[in-house]
Amino acid sequence: MPLLLDLFLTFLKIGVVSFGGGYAMIPLLTDEVLVHAWLTEAEILNFIAVSESTPGPVAINMATFIGASQGGFIGAILATLGVVLPAFSIILLIASVIGGLLKYAGVKAFLNGVRPVVTGLITATGLWLILSVTITLKNVYTPIDIDYKAIIIFGIIAVTHIVYKKITKKKISPILLIILSAVLGIVLYGLL
Repeated sequence: MPLLLDLFLTFLKIGVVSFGGGYAMIPLLTDEVLVHAWLTEAEILNFIAVSESTPGPVAINMATFIGASQGGFIGAILATLGVVLPAFSIILLIASVIGGLLKYAGVKAFLNGVRPVVTGLITATGLWLILSVTITLKNVYTPIDIDYKAIIIFGIIAVTHIVYKKITKKKISPILLIILSAVLGIVLYGLL
């Protein structure tokens, strides 16, 4: 199958089955990208970090970046279109009939059933990201390599978030946390 068609169909499939947004999509996206050998696991982590740091939804950013890395400008357009088309179609359909749908018990049951799955996918993605960034295991014969600098950055960010929320009773801006983690990364990885 030609690469551009494969990009479109792969991201269309991801868009069809990804309930819960970009973070819930990351496990499926990771599996698909690794199966196609488009990126390595380390590159996927970098793409996730860049996608979170740039404006726009994570799912769209990931599709655009992966599409561009594999198929250039046309690849970016097709991958983005593939991941957006299912959600756009569903939202368009739901918006036209939303008033009547929510009164049905089956629709409520469906939404109540999907909610725990989305929560589980997002939680699993968070754990996978934490473990992937902080612990490296090349194979069963090599010792586990722990990235203490990443653990320190994670700890400082977590403590900053908790202390800020306790003092101000508000959540700290994610932008400030990203900037703080970037500065910490420069200090810990660039200078030490």
